[in-house]
Amino acid sequence: MTKHRSGRQVELVATEHGWAGRFWAMGSPCEVLTDGGDKHQADVLSSVVAAEAWRIEDKFSRYLEGNIVHQINTSAPEAVEVDEETAGLLDFAATLFDLSEGQFDITSGVLRAAWTFDGGNRIPSQKDIDVVLRCVGWRHVKWNRPFLTLRPGMEIDLGGIGKEYAVDRCAALARDAASVESMINFGGDLAVTGPPTTRDAWKVGIEGETPESAERLVDLRQGAMATSGDARRFLLRDGVRYGHILDPRTGWPVPDAPASVTVAADTCTQAGMLSTLAMLKGKGAEDFLAVQDLLYWCRK
Repeated sequence: MTKHRSGRQVELVATEHGWAGRFWAMGSPCEVLTDGGDKHQADVLSSVVAAEAWRIEDKFSRYLEGNIVHQINTSAPEAVEVDEETAGLLDFAATLFDLSEGQFDITSGVLRAAWTFDGGNRIPSQKDIDVVLRCVGWRHVKWNRPFLTLRPGMEIDLGGIGKEYAVDRCAALARDAASVESMINFGGDLAVTGPPTTRDAWKVGIEGETPESAERLVDLRQGAMATSGDARRFLLRDGVRYGHILDPRTGWPVPDAPASVTVAADTCTQAGMLSTLAMLKGKGAEDFLAVQDLLYWCRK
């Protein structure tokens, strides 16, 4: 077990085909699976990946004070100058806002003031939602790279793209850090550095009706996969299930959305983008995915 700063640590355990480095980051269980190689290689690789995951978490988490997101969220209405990495994520968020016609909006995190998806049955009133909606809307943000200006009361939350970005960053570092192939898996969003050498493919389970169950196993040799869904975060009221994916234009959960969407793509960022956009389409999720020319699994 390798210890890192602030009590963070990586646990290294042997597996059937190599090693697994396990740690916690971005609110998710994370692991680095190696295919073959020795313990030293696995330890180095896991430490490199964990350090990068924690760097990204420390920089972009909305829960931490002093980072760039906290600076942005507490500086309104003054402009904040951001670095190149942050600017790239903001550009991507702006693109998603346009592609989704406003359904993907990194300013919508403030809706948590109205909604708490804890499996209970409390549904906010329209009045409560309308109050929060006054602070939602990327269209109200001034983004003139590298300067970002929010209206007072507004916030940004990069959680909708941060984990997939971290997976891709860590996969790139893993390719340079070790000669063995590996899988980077952050809470079900994952990427592989290449096909394994000791077997035909990486085996990936697609989540079933509960987070603990696997609906099917997929053979993955290259690329990445990401899942969006409401298995863990929802409300249930009068027999109606309200998933946690909200339409920021209305402040309400997307109606008739699938229980989950899993997408396989070249990168985890691409897979996460498409799975999220599909969820936002509601009952049109499969029609949207069918024209993307990629593999996907949609659970109603």
